[in-house]
Amino acid sequence: MKKTNEVLFYRESIDALFKQFNTSQAGLSATESGNRLQTNGYNELEEKKKTPPWVLFLNQFKDFMIVVLAAAAILSGAFGDLTDTIIIFVIIILNAVVGFIQEFRAEKAMEALKKMSITKTQVIRDDKPHEIESKELVPGDIVVLEAGNVVPADIRLFEVNALRIDESSLTGESVPVDKEINELKKGDIPLGDQLNMAFKGTLVTNGQAEGLVVRTGMNTELGKIAGLLQEKEAVTPLQARMAKFGKNLSYIILGICVVLFVSGLIRGEEPFKILLLSVSLAVAAIPEALPALITVALSRGASRLAKQNVLVRKLPAVETLGSVTFICSDKTGTLTQNKMHLSEKHEQEIETPEEGLSMLKLGMLLNHEVKFEKEDKPIGEATELALTGHIVEELSYKTFNQLFKKYKRVGMIPFDSERKCMTTIHQYDKQYLVISKGASEAIAEIIPDKKDEKILKKISEEWAQRGMRVLAYAYQILDKLPEKITPQNIEKNLIFAGLAGLIDPPREEAKVAIAECKTAGIRPVMITGDHPATAQAIARELGILDEGEFALTGVELEKLPEKKFLSQVEETAVYARVSPDQKLRIVKALQTKGHFAAMTGDGVNDAPSLRAANIGIAMGINGTDVSKEAAHMILLDDNFATIVKAIKEGRRIFDNIRKFVKYIMTCNSAEILVIAIAPFLGLENPLLPIHILWINLVTDGLPALALANEKAEANIMKRPPRDPDQSLFADGVGYHIIWMSILMAAITLGTEAWALSHKLEHWQTMVFTVLSICQLGHVIGIRSDRSVFQQKGLFSNLPLIGAVLLTLLLQLAVVYIPFMNTAFKTQPLSLQEVGICIGMASVVFIAVEAEKLIKPLFVKQPQTDIKPETPNIKDKN
Repeated sequence: MKKTNEVLFYRESIDALFKQFNTSQAGLSATESGNRLQTNGYNELEEKKKTPPWVLFLNQFKDFMIVVLAAAAILSGAFGDLTDTIIIFVIIILNAVVGFIQEFRAEKAMEALKKMSITKTQVIRDDKPHEIESKELVPGDIVVLEAGNVVPADIRLFEVNALRIDESSLTGESVPVDKEINELKKGDIPLGDQLNMAFKGTLVTNGQAEGLVVRTGMNTELGKIAGLLQEKEAVTPLQARMAKFGKNLSYIILGICVVLFVSGLIRGEEPFKILLLSVSLAVAAIPEALPALITVALSRGASRLAKQNVLVRKLPAVETLGSVTFICSDKTGTLTQNKMHLSEKHEQEIETPEEGLSMLKLGMLLNHEVKFEKEDKPIGEATELALTGHIVEELSYKTFNQLFKKYKRVGMIPFDSERKCMTTIHQYDKQYLVISKGASEAIAEIIPDKKDEKILKKISEEWAQRGMRVLAYAYQILDKLPEKITPQNIEKNLIFAGLAGLIDPPREEAKVAIAECKTAGIRPVMITGDHPATAQAIARELGILDEGEFALTGVELEKLPEKKFLSQVEETAVYARVSPDQKLRIVKALQTKGHFAAMTGDGVNDAPSLRAANIGIAMGINGTDVSKEAAHMILLDDNFATIVKAIKEGRRIFDNIRKFVKYIMTCNSAEILVIAIAPFLGLENPLLPIHILWINLVTDGLPALALANEKAEANIMKRPPRDPDQSLFADGVGYHIIWMSILMAAITLGTEAWALSHKLEHWQTMVFTVLSICQLGHVIGIRSDRSVFQQKGLFSNLPLIGAVLLTLLLQLAVVYIPFMNTAFKTQPLSLQEVGICIGMASVVFIAVEAEKLIKPLFVKQPQTDIKPETPNIKDKN
C-alpha cells in the first residue's frame, strides 16, 4: 500500500480511493482487517513516556528534608556514631520504598481506569455492521458516523446526511462545519475547508455519514499535534488544599526545629546529636505523604466505583460526590428498565400497496436507524428496537428485509431535540414516500387535518396518563423531491398514520434508591423528553413527586421569568418535554441557589449541561461519545440506583480521607510536643532520632494506609450532604487533633517523669514504646464516629487489624531482639514495665471512645429533611 499520509485525500474521487485502499462500500473482510491491524498497528495516539519505576523510586530521595537528614547522618558517622548512620539510612530507604509503593499504586490505578474508558465505533465489514473498539480501526475500513460520535480516525466521506462536525479542537473554528462528499480539486486547502473530510478527535454534532478510513493513529491530523495534547494529570481541589496546608505547616515545624536546636545548644548538648534530632523531627512531623495518601484513597475509591459500574473520568468527582444535593436524572433507561415493548397501536384506515400492512406498520418498518449484525442481534436505540422487533415478530425477519430493500431509503432528516421528530424518504414505485415519526405534539403540528389532530391528541393523552411513551406517525407521497431536503419543505401537510404506545417499566431498585436519596438529604429530579402525563405517572410510581412539588413542561419553563423559576426550582420534581439547553438552565438555577447538582445525559446536546453540572454523569450504554467526553463520570449500566451507590461510596471515601488526616496529624503533633516540651520541663531528650524515624515509618505509615479500607458508617446515607467548601478539620476534627495530641504528649512525658523518678534504667525504651502504642490505640478508636464495638465490630477492617498487629510485633522486636536493641539503643523491658506501657497507652483508646459519648451532648447532629410522600401534586400542566 502507498504511504497514505502523503496523499491529499480531499482531491481524490471516492472510487479512486476505494481502488487505492483495495476496499469497497461493503468494507474489509475480517481476515484483511486483521492483517492490516498487524501492519499499521492500533489506531491510538502515542502517550508521553511514563516515568520508569526506578526513576519514581529515586524521586523519593529528592525531598529537601531527606537530603538534610542524610547529610546529618553522614556527619554523625564521621564523628564516630556509625550505628546511627546505618540505621537512619536503612529507615530512609524503607521510607522511600513505602513512598514509591504509594505513588506506583496510584499511577497503576489511574492507568487501569483510563483503559476502561473504551470508545466504540460502528464499521461495515463483510457487508454487515459491526461495533468494534476504535483502536482496532485500519485504513480501508468503512465507518458509520452519527450525531454524538467522536470521529475515530481521519475519514474521507462518501455519504452524508445533514452532517455537521465541530472541528474547534483542530481548527479553532467554534461554529460546526457542514460536510459534503464531492472531491475538492484546488491545491493545498486548510483543514477547516476540507469539507469532504472528517478528522480524528472532532465531534459530530448533527446528522449521519459513512466514510472511508484513510489515516489512523499518529498519521492522523490529530496525531501530528499529539505531543501538544499530553497533559499532566491535574490535582484535585482536596489534594491542592492539603498540599498548601502541608507547606504552611512545614514552615511552622521548621521554626520549632530551629528553636529546639538553639535551645539544645544553650543547654550544652552535642551539636550533631541535637541537629540530628531536630532534622529527624522535621522529617517525621511534616505531612508530606498526605497528598500521596489522598491520591491513593481517591484512585482506589475510583477503582471500587468501577466495580459498581461507575467509571470516573475526572478524579475530583470522587471527592465531590458526597456534596451532591440534587440528582437531575433522565427517565428512560435510568429510572426505567429500558426494556421497551409495544403495548398499544392505533392505526388509521389507509390503503397501502402491501396487503395486510397498514401505513403505521409500514412506517414502523421503514423509519428507524436499527441495523442487524445478525438476525437476532439488532443494533440501535431501545425505542426503535422495540418497534422494529414488533414488526419482525409479526412479519418474519425475511419479509422485513425484503420490504426494507424494496422501499429503498433515498433521504433522511435525523431526529433533533428541537423538532422532536425524524423523517425518512423512500422510493415508492415512481414516487417518493415521506414518513415522519416523533412526539405526538410535534406530529400534530405538521398534519393539517383538524379531525385527525383531535384523535391524535386524545389518544396520546389517555396513553400518557397510563405511563406509556407515545410516538406518532405521519406520511405523504411526493411526485418529486425538492432540490434541497430540509424540515421546512418536507415536514409539512402530512397525513396522520397512527400511534404507537410503548411501556418501559420503572426499575424496582430505582424506587429503593430514591427513598435512600431523600433520607440522605438528596433531591431526585426527573428530566425527560416524554409527554408530561407519562413523566408524572412514572414519577408518582417511583416516589419522586411529593406534596407541594411542581411538574413543569419545557414550554412553561421557556415562558417562566428567571426570578420566578429561581423561586420554585427547589420544589420542581419533574421536567417534561425539555430541550438540552433548558437542562443547562436547570443546572445553573440550582447552582445559583447554592446547590451541588449531578446531571445525567446521553446526547450530544447534553454536553453543555454535563460540563456545567458539579457532577456530569454520562450514560455508558446509550450515551454518545460527546456526552462521555464532557462528563465527570460514566454510568456503565445506565441505572439510577448506581448513582446513589456512587454517592454512598463518595461519602465513604471522604470519611476515610478525613480519618487518616486526623490520625497522621494527631501523631505528628504529639511527636512535636513530646520533643519540644521535654526540655522546658527539665526532662532529658525523650526520644532519639532513630526512634522518631521508626515511629514515622512504621507506626504512622501502615495503619494510615489501612484506614482507606474502613467500611461506611451505618448512618452514612442518613446524613445531609457535605458542604463542598467545608474544611477537612471541620466537625470537631481540628479540636480532636489538638486535644488528643496534647493527651498523647502528656501520657508520654508522664511516663518519662515517672520512670526517671523511680530511677528505671529502661525509661527511654518505655517512652518510645508508650508513644508507639498510644498511636495504635488512637487508630483503632478513630475508625468510627461511634464505638467501634457498637458500630461495626472490631474485626470489620481486617487490613487495619493486621497493620496494628504487625506494627505491635515490630515494636516488640525492637524492644526484645538483641541486635535491634543495639541498633535502636533500646533495652528489654520487664513484664511489669510492658504492662505499665500498655496501661498508659490504653488511656488514649479509652479517651477516644469517651469523646464519642460526650460529643453529641455539645455538637448538634445534622438531620436530613425527609418529606412525607402523598399523592397531592402541584401540577403545572
